[in-house]
Amino acid sequence: MKPGLPFLLPAFLLLASFPFLPSPAPAATPAPGFVVTVLGARGGMLDGNLSAYMIRPTGDDRAILCDAGTVTAGLVAADRAGALDDVAVPPGTGLTRPGYVLAHTIRAYLLSHAHLDHVAGLVIASPDDGPKPIYALPATLHDLSAHLFNWRIWPNFGDAGPPPTLGKYHYRPLVPGRADPVPDTAMTVTAWPLSHGGIDSTAFLLAANGAAILYLGDTGPDAVEGGHRLDDLWRAVGPQLAAHRLKAIIIEASYDDTRPDRLLFGHMTPAWVADTLRDLARRAGGPDTLRGLTVLIGHVKASLATGPAPQEAIRRDLLRDAARDGLQDVRFVIAEQGQRLTVGAGPTAATEAVPPAGPTGRPR
Repeated sequence: MKPGLPFLLPAFLLLASFPFLPSPAPAATPAPGFVVTVLGARGGMLDGNLSAYMIRPTGDDRAILCDAGTVTAGLVAADRAGALDDVAVPPGTGLTRPGYVLAHTIRAYLLSHAHLDHVAGLVIASPDDGPKPIYALPATLHDLSAHLFNWRIWPNFGDAGPPPTLGKYHYRPLVPGRADPVPDTAMTVTAWPLSHGGIDSTAFLLAANGAAILYLGDTGPDAVEGGHRLDDLWRAVGPQLAAHRLKAIIIEASYDDTRPDRLLFGHMTPAWVADTLRDLARRAGGPDTLRGLTVLIGHVKASLATGPAPQEAIRRDLLRDAARDGLQDVRFVIAEQGQRLTVGAGPTAATEAVPPAGPTGRPR
C-alpha cells in the first residue's frame, strides 16, 4: 500500500456513508402565456382610470402598453394593489417602482386611436418617461403629432411634426396584417383596423413563444357600424384560436344591454360581445375552440349616478348572454384597475392581484 493511503481510506468510507444529493434541477421554462396588468380599465369621465393595459410574456419583464389613457396614476394604483411586486428596481436608479416601470419596463406603446381617454396618460407622463417607440396605424400617429405633440397643446416629444422635435418617442407606423417585431421585447405585433363611430381604431395581436393575446381598441359591432372589420379580424385570428395559441382577448363593453344601438357611438354591449365571439368561433371551427379562452372586458363607461356600478350590470348581462349563446366555457373577467392576470401559463387564467372593492363593486 502506498504511503498515506491508510489515512485517506477512512475519509473515502465516510463520504460513501452519505447519500449523494441530486444536482439542482434546471429552472423550469414558463409555459407560453402573458401577464396583463390593468393600469386603467374604464371609458369616459373617470380620468384617473382610463384604458391602459401593460402586457408582457410570462417569464419576461419587458412589457408593452396597449393604449395609454391612464399611465402614472395607473402604475401607482397597480403598485398599491401588489401587481408590481415582482418588479426588481436595481439599486442606484433613484426611482420608485412605478417610476422604474414607466421609464424602463414599458418598452413601447401601442395606440389604438388618438381619443383622449386612450392617450392622455402618455402625454402627461412624457416629460418623465424614457425614450421608446409608439406603434400605431398612420392616421393615429398623424393625430398624435398634429394635434397633441405640436408645441401648442404639449411640447413635441415625438420625432415628427412641428419643430423642434425632441425625439423621445419614435413613431412606428404599422401596416395592417403585417407582423412587426417590437424591439427589445420578445413580442411581435400585428394590427388590423376597427370601426369606431366614423373613425379608425385598431386591434393588436401580440405573439411570443408560440402564444398570442388580442387587444381590441374601441369598436362597434359590424351590423351597427355598417362594415365588416370585426369579421375580417376574426378571419385573420381564427386560425390562432383553432390552434390553441390565442390565450386571451381584451375587448370593450362600454354599455349594458339596455343601451339602444343608435346610441352606441362606436361601442359594444355584452350582447354584441357575445354575438361577435360566436362569429369568431365560427371562423375558428366551432364553439369548442372558445373553451378556456379568457375574455377581459374593459372600457366600461363610468357613471356618477346612484345605484349599482355599471360594471355590475355588465357582469350580469354577460352571464345571461353567455348562457343564452353557449359561451359557458369562456372565462369572462371585468377589468379593474390594479388587476394582474396571467393567461395561458396554466390550465386556467389566474387573477393574481385585484384592488379591494366597495359594497357596490366600485373600487375604493
